[in-house]
Amino acid sequence: MKAMENEKLIDVLNDLIRINNDRIQGYAKATEELNKPGYDNARPMFLERTHESRVFVNELSSAVGRLGGEPAENTTASGKLYRTWMDLKTAFTGGSAKSVFELCEFGEDAALKAYDEALEDETVWSEEIFNMLTRQRQMIREAHDAIKRYRDQLKAANV
Repeated sequence: MKAMENEKLIDVLNDLIRINNDRIQGYAKATEELNKPGYDNARPMFLERTHESRVFVNELSSAVGRLGGEPAENTTASGKLYRTWMDLKTAFTGGSAKSVFELCEFGEDAALKAYDEALEDETVWSEEIFNMLTRQRQMIREAHDAIKRYRDQLKAANV
């Protein structure tokens, strides 16, 4: 029973690893899209989110290892679709900063949903893993809110 339980927990943690790998690639793409004059203040925020996601992947991978599993190294299928959509949308909008921020907010919404689903039944997690997931989710929420504020500023400025 314990091995099957650990297998389910490992699967959930590996999904969160994939989501964070999506964040890494998504923010790298956003940084690339906003590599233009006038958007210098946005790039550090995206680079910080990329670093944050790498830290999360390391923490999640350690937890998977402690549970006896192999950490995921890939991204999600939906993340690949998201990045393709970002490529298409930025091609059609001329890579407007507002559209890049909208797409980043969409990605953060997906990450928050994945964390919410993982945290639904807190009784399955050790206190250590539950606290890690809760902290990571809070940091993603803060990133989401910062991106949304920035997007709203761009919207108000008609950029």
